[in-house]
Amino acid sequence: MQRFAPLSHYLALHPINQSLLLVRVGWQYRIQSAVHRRQRLASTSSGSNSERSDGSNSSDRSTTPSNVSSPPSTRDSYPGPSQKPSTRPSSPPLDWDENPDLTISAFSELPSSNFGVNQHMLINNEFKEALRQILWQFRAPIRYAFAYGSGVFPQTGSSSSASSPLHPNPSPVISTVQKGKNKMIDFIFGVSYTQHWHSLNLQQHRDHYSAVGSLGSSFVSRIQDKWGAGVYFNPYVTVNGTLIKYGVVNLDTICRDLSEWDTLYLAGRLQKPVKILRDDPRVRLANQVNLISAVRTALLLLPPSFTEQDLYATIAGISYLGDPRMSISAENPDKVINIVRHQLPNFRHLYAPLIENLPNVSFQDPRCNSPQWIDDPTANAVLAQDMDPVKRGNMVRRLPKSFREKLYFQYQSKFQIPQLEFDRMLENSNDADPTRVRRKQGGEFEQRVARDEHKALNKEVKAVIKRTITWPSASQSVKGLVTSGVGNSWRYLKEKFEKNREGNSKKGKDSEKIDDRHQKE
Repeated sequence: MQRFAPLSHYLALHPINQSLLLVRVGWQYRIQSAVHRRQRLASTSSGSNSERSDGSNSSDRSTTPSNVSSPPSTRDSYPGPSQKPSTRPSSPPLDWDENPDLTISAFSELPSSNFGVNQHMLINNEFKEALRQILWQFRAPIRYAFAYGSGVFPQTGSSSSASSPLHPNPSPVISTVQKGKNKMIDFIFGVSYTQHWHSLNLQQHRDHYSAVGSLGSSFVSRIQDKWGAGVYFNPYVTVNGTLIKYGVVNLDTICRDLSEWDTLYLAGRLQKPVKILRDDPRVRLANQVNLISAVRTALLLLPPSFTEQDLYATIAGISYLGDPRMSISAENPDKVINIVRHQLPNFRHLYAPLIENLPNVSFQDPRCNSPQWIDDPTANAVLAQDMDPVKRGNMVRRLPKSFREKLYFQYQSKFQIPQLEFDRMLENSNDADPTRVRRKQGGEFEQRVARDEHKALNKEVKAVIKRTITWPSASQSVKGLVTSGVGNSWRYLKEKFEKNREGNSKKGKDSEKIDDRHQKE
């Protein structure tokens, strides 16, 4: 399968103005003016005033244990000249995703020095600081945090919400970035100890909670951990003059979902571009497993040749397949298309480095050799995958544990495999046995799954996705009636129904335009 040269090779063959420098950021190379780079180096070496690369500055240090080292540089920052070069390899070992060590506690324990930097999206610097300022209003320690959704990354050109003010007194940059469209900003907070966190937060922000908060942090934490997907949401709260919704989740819960796909509730959110504001080494490692698993799952659903938009739409659509909001018309029917269309460069930053390192898929478009391609929202490169059942069987074998077991049971029924034989097969594929050190290679069963007719395989994989998502998402929605209160829940549903009507209305207008064009022709 043909692979095009990396960007570094292209630039070596095509000299450019010497005022431009090639800067390595994780897997990719970015062009940066020498003047701008000198300014960045000066700012990153300025001592205590410099920005920490994990998305926090000195104000965050009270919530970060001293035994956790700061992470390596991300796309938001470049190393200063005073920093010593890392002794770790710049590229991770090939089998990093097969036996991830989710007990790590420091970024230095990640597989490589640049590991996971693709997860960090570039956004407006002032907007990023405004989001961080919101985090600083919580005294309870937040170990991992990201902002997501249409309040951070645009998903549509609609301006229907511009007529009614939403944020009471937002930072000017928030109004500028949202272009006056007044979108609530969504956050997820990863915490180490659920009850302790809610105890501190109830003391500081009792008004963020519904009547459930009056029952105490122990009851709140039980509702969070025992119901739904393990997330406790406080919606429609005002922090720093900005209307936000934040969900609280235990770090163990998020790492388990990212690495095993037991609910796909949080894993699905992180399969789309988000803005990480505070990072954690365990979550970064688990999320990289989640991202490469999303690519493998999408490849099982896609034909031999496809485009970037096909790939990213398939990945973005995973978490919506079993979402009850889609079945009750409580979401824009074009949501997945809108997400990908407006965030194509971000999806590329997120997934291109993983695609480059998979042996059975590659970009087949000469535009990928251009240094401008990575940030070009109009490019839609073509990819090709190897349909060899051995390689695809390996992909099946390397799917997340919980999800893979559901797929196995799906095909046990389809292939009518006797239970004893099936149990032996599951035993041989057991990942939990610490005495076994083996590379995850697909066997006869996995290859048989991979050889299944494309439409049939597509149907079975989607059925497993729906089964994984439907119950956690539905129970999480029911939990929201209790944790958010009836008033906030009804307000949320009204907004979702409005998005659905707006999407259907736009689709109808687009159809009319197409009909008119055909009539004129």
